[in-house]
Amino acid sequence: MINLKEVAVEANCREEITRQSHSLSSLFRSPSGYSAQVIPITTTHPKESSEIWVGGELIPQDAWLPITESRNGNVFSATFHLLCSGIGVQSLLLPLAFATVGWTWGIIGLSLAFAWQLYTSWLLVHLHESNSGIRYSRYLHLAITAFGPKLGKLLTIFPVMYLSGGTCAQLIIIGGGTMKLFLKNVWDVNSLTATECFLLFICMAIVVAQLPNLNSIAWVSLIGATTAIAYCTLIWGLSIGKGRPSGIPYNRPEMDEKMDRFGMILNALGIIVFAFRGHNVILEIQGTLPSSPKQTSQDQMWRGVTVSYAVTAMCFLPLAVAGFWAYGNNIPSSYGRILSSFSQFNGHKRTSKFVLGLICILVVINCLSTFQIYSMVVFDNLEFKYTSRKNKPCAKWLRMAFRILFGGLVFFIAVAFPFLPSLAPLIGGMTLPLAYAYPCFMWITMKKPEPKSAMWCVNIGLGFLGLSLSVVLVIASVWNLADKGLRANFFRP
Repeated sequence: MINLKEVAVEANCREEITRQSHSLSSLFRSPSGYSAQVIPITTTHPKESSEIWVGGELIPQDAWLPITESRNGNVFSATFHLLCSGIGVQSLLLPLAFATVGWTWGIIGLSLAFAWQLYTSWLLVHLHESNSGIRYSRYLHLAITAFGPKLGKLLTIFPVMYLSGGTCAQLIIIGGGTMKLFLKNVWDVNSLTATECFLLFICMAIVVAQLPNLNSIAWVSLIGATTAIAYCTLIWGLSIGKGRPSGIPYNRPEMDEKMDRFGMILNALGIIVFAFRGHNVILEIQGTLPSSPKQTSQDQMWRGVTVSYAVTAMCFLPLAVAGFWAYGNNIPSSYGRILSSFSQFNGHKRTSKFVLGLICILVVINCLSTFQIYSMVVFDNLEFKYTSRKNKPCAKWLRMAFRILFGGLVFFIAVAFPFLPSLAPLIGGMTLPLAYAYPCFMWITMKKPEPKSAMWCVNIGLGFLGLSLSVVLVIASVWNLADKGLRANFFRP
């Protein structure tokens, strides 16, 4: 038996530790009501014991769960995770937003969304560790601590689950659809159906998902980040290099009714807002970094955030500006049609096939890599349930079974609801407070700035503005669906 050394903790620190332990164990309480036991702090080497002591934290099962079982990350691994989870095909729609609102308002809107997201990221990074050393390595844990068990779960369980599991289903649809596009347009192969392409994609994703924890997929995130930057750069670079076709219209589309015009503006605003993603995994990524009372994880994580946001800006702004400059109002309104039409706008047939094939391969690899980050949140939740009930880590065969089971579930969702990306504006509007509003309110409840101080006013203002924006975008999405309809092709991808 390993000898444990008793650590003296102040009374208020003990009270907070106990409260956080209970709040975390209540996230996914088993039907039998069994909750996780608090593991005593050990001073032994981490290889010799499953308990962990990092910066004073005392959270059950962290040494057993895939998000936090390895805390050997660094600035580079955090940056790779942030870039891979933050840059995706959603950025390809930015020229469409510019086509609606124009150059000036498009750049202003993109800049404001960038600054807002960067600020709320700063809030989350600095909320990750409390003064007593408690580390909030999961968004749900932080929300429950800030808002209380009932309100915290009510506000964040659906957004967090959708932004992890729902994103994985969308990645299957986008990645599988891009594979089909590659086979059809580049190799002239029409024998594989969309369902078979989805199946091929999820099989590859499940194989990569057998990596044990979030820290172990840093090299996967590096590949995902590289491919995302590559296809964004290819698209805007070739758009400028090939020149724009003659007769490209730049005038804003005429609308018979003011409501239609208002709806299009809100849709463009939604495209800009949803171009930035990854807030639901910032705390999880920071949880892979080491921390100590002398040097917390905040400095390393913030460096990773600033670098990743700088690279993201260098991808998004040229893509939006160059895409609108090259194609004007002719830009298609969906990811697949953007990739398909890209070859029609540029160059000769042989060149366009090569370019389209390269971009398709990069998109598929990026989707496979991004899948690993967002699915890790689900794997962590599944293993938390098991370890809470059994009070022991998952066996390797069980961990593998969980991941295969989840892969099968999201594959079924992708096949059953292939129109899920069409609902992204609606559901995205519901989850928008997770990135734009809740961090502001959590800062106020946990840091308790002086009322009517500058920090208090800024967070209150941004928080309520984020909630209002969420309501407006949901209404606009419902209006758009009611006006244009929804092609609900159940089980017909």
